[in-house]
Amino acid sequence: MSKKITLNYSPNFDIKKRKPNQIKFIIFHYTGMKKESEAINRLTNIKSKVSSHYLIKNNGEIIVLVPDLYEAWHAGVSSWKNFKSLNKNSIGIEISNPGHNFNYRNFSKKQIQSLKKLCKLLLKKYKIDKKNILGHSDIAPIRKKDPGEKFPWKYFAKSGIGMWYSLSKKTLLKNRGKKVTPIDKKNFYFNLSKIGYSIKCPKKMKKDKFLNFIIIAFQRRFRKELINNKIDQECFLISQNLAKKLN
Repeated sequence: MSKKITLNYSPNFDIKKRKPNQIKFIIFHYTGMKKESEAINRLTNIKSKVSSHYLIKNNGEIIVLVPDLYEAWHAGVSSWKNFKSLNKNSIGIEISNPGHNFNYRNFSKKQIQSLKKLCKLLLKKYKIDKKNILGHSDIAPIRKKDPGEKFPWKYFAKSGIGMWYSLSKKTLLKNRGKKVTPIDKKNFYFNLSKIGYSIKCPKKMKKDKFLNFIIIAFQRRFRKELINNKIDQECFLISQNLAKKLN
C-alpha cells in the first residue's frame, strides 16, 4: 500500500491467537470522539478495554493497533446471522470521525481511499466474502450508529466491498412514503433476517422499541435519505432486493 502505515500497538486484545480462516467479517466503526488524538489514546489505553485492528486517521494514514490474528475488542455484544460476539470472527477498522455526538461529518477522501485499499488487501488475504463487510450499527443496532449515514456504502459496494441493492432511483422515489400491508411488514422483517440482522428481541425490552432500532440501522445504511424508523414500500423493496441477492 502506498499510504503510510504506522504501528501503535494496543494492549486490549485476547492473547490466544486465532486461525486465519476464523476471520469472516470486517466491521467499520467511527471513533466518535472530538479529537483524533483522544481516540488514539483511548484505543491504546489499557483502562479503556477497547481497541480495533486498524485506525484510519483524517489524513488517510493507517495505524495498526492489533495484529489481525488476535481478537481486538471492538464489536462488543453483537450478532449477525448465526454469529454472536463478532470479535471472535472479525477485523475491526476505526475511522477517525467525531460521530453523531460531536458534529458528525463526511469522511475525507484520503480516509476513503486508504480504507478501500486496506479492505481489498484483507478480503484477498483472508478470503472474506464481500457481503460480510458490515457497520457497527448492523451488528449492534440497539447501542450503535456508526459508521453512520454519511459513510459511502454504495461507493464501496461498487468496488466489491460490501453489499448494495440494484433498484433504480426512480423506483425508490416512487415508493418512498407509501404504506405497506401487514404482510409486507412481516416479509420486511423476514428479509432483514435473511440479510443477517438479528430480529430476536432481547429480554426486558419492548418489541416495538427493539424493532425501531433495527429499522433505523437498516435505513442508516441502505436508505440514508430518510431515516424515520418507518417501514414504507421503498424500504420493503430494498430489503426484498438484498435478500434475493444474498441468498
